[in-house]
Amino acid sequence: MKKTIFIIGLGLIGGSLALAVKETYPGAVIRGYDVNSRASRLADSLQVIDYAVSSIEEGVKDADIIILSAPVESSLSVLESLKSMDLKEGAVVTDVGSTKVSIVQKGRELQEKGVTFIGGHPMAGSHKTGVEASRSHLFENAFYILTPDKDTPASRLIQLQNLLKGTKARFIQIDAETHDRYAGMISHLPHIIAAALVHQLEKAGEKDPFVHQLAAGGFRDITRIASASPTMWRDILIHNRGPLLQMIGEWKSRMEEIETMVEDADTEEIFNFFEEAKAARDRLPSKKKGAMLPFYDLFVDIPDHPGVISDVTAILAEYAISITNIRIIEAREGIMGVLRLSFRSEEDLATAKNLLEEHMYETYESP
Repeated sequence: MKKTIFIIGLGLIGGSLALAVKETYPGAVIRGYDVNSRASRLADSLQVIDYAVSSIEEGVKDADIIILSAPVESSLSVLESLKSMDLKEGAVVTDVGSTKVSIVQKGRELQEKGVTFIGGHPMAGSHKTGVEASRSHLFENAFYILTPDKDTPASRLIQLQNLLKGTKARFIQIDAETHDRYAGMISHLPHIIAAALVHQLEKAGEKDPFVHQLAAGGFRDITRIASASPTMWRDILIHNRGPLLQMIGEWKSRMEEIETMVEDADTEEIFNFFEEAKAARDRLPSKKKGAMLPFYDLFVDIPDHPGVISDVTAILAEYAISITNIRIIEAREGIMGVLRLSFRSEEDLATAKNLLEEHMYETYESP
């Protein structure tokens, strides 16, 4: 019996989920809807979905699985509207939001319709956006968090995991509160700090614009996550404000401790602070997909010579190595420049490194 899947929100995540399902269940019927009609038409023409529908009401009819691939605030609105729609008895509804408590609470209200809601959060992403960037392997080896309730039928959870097995993700089950606490620490708080640093730089730049030029290197790299969607991060902070307020308070206390060390010129404590941080970071798993996108960056020393960048890209293109981002960090007349190449996987990075070194380029990875 064919399964009917309805995906609401046809961006990078929704499109990639559709492709992953197609690979595992080519007989499944995948409907799609997006408030942006262009995204719906594009998903249809690219065969990411089987066909687009003109409304959510049309899409949910007889759907076995409904996937909400939209920002948290939008998903909450959709869940509210689903309560008055004709849903299939025994259907499973899930989402992909970055916060879970508010979503799971709203999803419980569908139980009276004989529908099971299971919160979800695939912790993967890409430098690219939009349905045209969809890839079936986007979630491979990434953590895929599921937050079922205690009374969620095991059969429904198994049904959802079977549907999503084509993602080749690593499924983890935790409660919604634990998810939001963990996500706050490893993803949400770092984004807030990165955005605050950018604000501080912008303020300094009002008095001395040259500081923006100096920030084009390392500062820009460590704050790149601040370029994420303002709408998404507004929703995240509102819906995870409890855990985040606690973490922000703890962060302020930590900054006050550091402030005291600097005021007292306490060389031993300052050294210990950085030494302990280095040791802790070195113990973290390397190059694993998690809440924040890993950076598969390779740095290449390049001579000041016309055509050198074309030469580098041609070498990689010959072996079908895809570059997700490329940037010249430094190149001044008469000195060596540095080219930063970003790749979608550690395997591509390793292959590129070997190929370029065979062509006498000096390369090194980010720490």
